[in-house]
Amino acid sequence: MKKQWISSILSALLFAGFGGMACAADAPVVLQFAEIHEADYPTTVGAFEIAKLVEQRTNGRVKIEIAHSMKLGDEAAVIEKMKTGEIDLTRINIGPVTKYVPDLNAFLMPYIFRSTGHMLKVVNGAIGNDVIASFDKSGFIGFGWFDGGTRSFYTKKPVKKPSDLKDMRIRTLQSTLMLSVVSSFGAKAIAMPHGKTIDALKDNSLDGAENNYPTYDETDHYKLAKYFVEDEHTRNPDIIMGSKKALEEKLTKAEIEIIRQAVREAQPMQFSLWAKKVKESKDKVVAAGCVTTVLTAKQKNAFVAAVKPVYEAQPPDIQELVKRIKAVK
Repeated sequence: MKKQWISSILSALLFAGFGGMACAADAPVVLQFAEIHEADYPTTVGAFEIAKLVEQRTNGRVKIEIAHSMKLGDEAAVIEKMKTGEIDLTRINIGPVTKYVPDLNAFLMPYIFRSTGHMLKVVNGAIGNDVIASFDKSGFIGFGWFDGGTRSFYTKKPVKKPSDLKDMRIRTLQSTLMLSVVSSFGAKAIAMPHGKTIDALKDNSLDGAENNYPTYDETDHYKLAKYFVEDEHTRNPDIIMGSKKALEEKLTKAEIEIIRQAVREAQPMQFSLWAKKVKESKDKVVAAGCVTTVLTAKQKNAFVAAVKPVYEAQPPDIQELVKRIKAVK
């Protein structure tokens, strides 16, 4: 009787133990995805699509929570937290990431992409794959690309030619390359976190900034710098990237690959949403009294000529990537 009682207890304990292990194995892995923009911004909507696809493909084992509206900090803070594994994923402008993945500077070069279609061919082809592979040494994992739009100047005074920017204090990305690009027009380039730009425009420590129409609209910068010149000095992709430390600890290789595929599948929707948002934002700021300037071919050529020294100053590996990008038809 005593043996039977002990046997029953052991069976119950073993059952409970294995049951507990099964529950633990079934518990979903929750990943934090940082996004600086609001919930309805095209890049954020794209992030939600990635999350949906990943949850479906992993049968609910991997869930991605989108922390939008800078809930996890600005871009520089997010990068630091990703290095330690505190944040798992983000969608980010490539500017601040060039410090860790220098090859990204090729995509940030001024006037490098002839059109959005040209950019897509580059980033989704062999060149983009090579740049993604170069993430391996950085402590990050590159997953794929979203449309970050074309960046142009918006200022408190009209700009129609490079010399109009002379001595203007212009906010730009926290990127050595972008500082040199903005400086090449004669402006005083100031690297500043995205979230601090509006206060600097308000207190007149900035004369303008450079960004795309949706950001110009979303941030209310258009209320403080009403002149927007469509020089389109960069047409750069945004990168979806992950913390190598965090993801390799939490996910299998197959699950990491599922994220990569989800990014690629979400891309067409995000590009389409972006194009729609650009038109909506431009219409809104023009209706609010902003003055937009579309450059003639001759005017645009003056801007292109001004950045020639930036190309000449690049190291050989970037110059080689630039040649490959320009050769893509």
